[in-house]
Amino acid sequence: MALECNIDARGQVARLQTGIIAVIGGGLLGITTFAGILPTTIGYVMTAGSIAGGLFAMWEARMGWCVVRAMGFNTKI
Repeated sequence: MALECNIDARGQVARLQTGIIAVIGGGLLGITTFAGILPTTIGYVMTAGSIAGGLFAMWEARMGWCVVRAMGFNTKI
């Protein structure tokens, strides 16, 4: 399956911003988990999920491709 560009520049910017915020949020979750504020197991799972999701969103922005749009859903951006 070829990844054809299915989002415009506005969509790419929105996904990049979302990805950056998610990665920063994941870092903050990791810090709070390491500091003992969050329980270890759930904290590190949330950290990994947030960072992985953010990196995926940044990859989508770089490729100009959106998995949701590829599944046939229309997005506002």
